[in-house]
Amino acid sequence: MCLAIPSKIVKIENHMATIDVDGVKREASLLLLDEPKVGDYVIVHAGFAIHKIDEADALESLKLLREAVSISFEKKP
Repeated sequence: MCLAIPSKIVKIENHMATIDVDGVKREASLLLLDEPKVGDYVIVHAGFAIHKIDEADALESLKLLREAVSISFEKKP
C-alpha cells in the first residue's frame, strides 16, 4: 500500500525539484509533469512527481494526515 503525501515544490533545477513536506526536503524528478512551477503541490512516487494537486486539497490532506498521526500516538486509558 502506498500513501500519497502532497509535497510543495520549493526549487527547480535541471528537471529536478526540491520538495518540502513540513520542513523535510527531498529531491524528485519532474520529467513526468507538464510545466511544473515553484509553489506547486505534487504527489511523488518512487522519486518522480507524478501528479499536480490543488493547493487547497493539498493543505486539507496534510491537515488530515497530521490529525491521524496525533490520534494514533495518544495514550489510551
